[in-house]
Amino acid sequence: MAFPAELAARSALSRVCTRCFVSLRRQGRVSNGLFPVSQSQQQRRPISGKCARVLRATDQLDDIPTQKPVSRRFSSGFAQPSFSLTSPPSDTQSKRVLAPDDLFHSFTNSPIPEIRRRATFIRHHASCPHHDHQPGGAMSPAHVNFECPDCGIPVYCSEEHWADDYEAHLQICDTLRQINEDDHDLRSGRFFPEFEYAGPQMEEALINMTNWDTFLYTRNFNAINDDRSMRQATRLLTYPVTIGSIIHELSPYNLKDGGRLTPEGIKSFSALRYTLHPPKTGGGMDVKGLRVEAPAVRIFILGARAESSLPRDAWVQLAHLFPRARIHLIFIGPESMLNRDDEFPLPPRTPTNPFGAIVEDRVWPTMKISTIVDYYHTIHKANHFYPYDPYFDCFVMFHPGLGHAASSHEWEETLPMLLETKAPIIVTGYTQADMERDIDWVHKTAAGEFDVLMEPGENRFRSLRWDLNDLDPQDISAGNWGVWAFRGKRYEATHKSAEP
Repeated sequence: MAFPAELAARSALSRVCTRCFVSLRRQGRVSNGLFPVSQSQQQRRPISGKCARVLRATDQLDDIPTQKPVSRRFSSGFAQPSFSLTSPPSDTQSKRVLAPDDLFHSFTNSPIPEIRRRATFIRHHASCPHHDHQPGGAMSPAHVNFECPDCGIPVYCSEEHWADDYEAHLQICDTLRQINEDDHDLRSGRFFPEFEYAGPQMEEALINMTNWDTFLYTRNFNAINDDRSMRQATRLLTYPVTIGSIIHELSPYNLKDGGRLTPEGIKSFSALRYTLHPPKTGGGMDVKGLRVEAPAVRIFILGARAESSLPRDAWVQLAHLFPRARIHLIFIGPESMLNRDDEFPLPPRTPTNPFGAIVEDRVWPTMKISTIVDYYHTIHKANHFYPYDPYFDCFVMFHPGLGHAASSHEWEETLPMLLETKAPIIVTGYTQADMERDIDWVHKTAAGEFDVLMEPGENRFRSLRWDLNDLDPQDISAGNWGVWAFRGKRYEATHKSAEP
């Protein structure tokens, strides 16, 4: 026999919308028997005001945090590296350290130990940008030691040089302050609803890739109404969405005016899109419904670093963009397992696994991720992934530093082998200057041996959050700010007419 409290609970919960009920179940605030669980047991997530009023009316959940009415305007944000997207935050993660109106602190006096250590690193490695310290100046080079009171970041060696160069510093001061507050927000201990990603996409619902707002809305993400949260979210999503926005059949990049794709580009990407958007086969679950499936599309991410350690929920967003295709992400690079040794110890190299690849085949039913800690040219020489097919293969390089003096030598042997495959190569850059430096290097290294598929320009799905170079606080950039694409040149064979 049900008790009155049980009947009241069941009656109240039966009037709660599906989304809020699922949220309560995930947080453990509703047990398997549909009874509300104590608030102290799990991290609580705001639910809609209507559902909160229903539950309050029956005294089932007290002091439920409600959401303000949401608009259709989205904002963004970056994800906390240690934050789990599949389980509630731990007690240490849910402990609030900073309030929303208390995010600005100088790096040196920050309440976050990690940021204080970062300030020490900047002081020991960054040089003062004042003209007196430049070659031919009146003073020898010196490290930064003075924190601007407006942005809270060490930028000059002394207050005198900061004041003397104040007009130049004003050009980036507001951005540096934004970086400061975003870093503190990321470690504030708050709950991050912007990192709850959308699930599979209905095939009948088309995706609009005009910009971040239309993409998040048509992908049915929860509305993000705060600019800081929008910056935090796009800092992670920029990696899978940048790839998807170029190879998707509804890509905003095309042959029209300003579309940036070249005639050669539409040929290469049309081949990929043909595989990524296959027609329905009419297959079923029984033996009679078996159909031959195409191989998985291989996306090689070369020189992988931080992107290889992104939460897998972020990369699964790429699979949701292509629900009828299989995708195999392959991270390749000597730093592809940096800071992940405890997560996945490197396996030994054996005849069956010659490069010690780590394979994650349970990421999503249609997605597999492999990670190889080695240079691509070494793998290419061994014909490990041979043969390559423009219909099934694509290369991506996030901020590769092709033209940077410190890293260009690592790409000299790789570039000819990439051009050999004739597969499209997508390249991003931190800034306009970074992207142009890479383009100039490719022109000098492989002049006449490649075709431009996509003209260089700003990435529609760049990270909205700015990043700071700890070795030079004057150097600020955004993840995947610009994007362009190229591939090895193809030569069309023609028949020579017979001479009379």
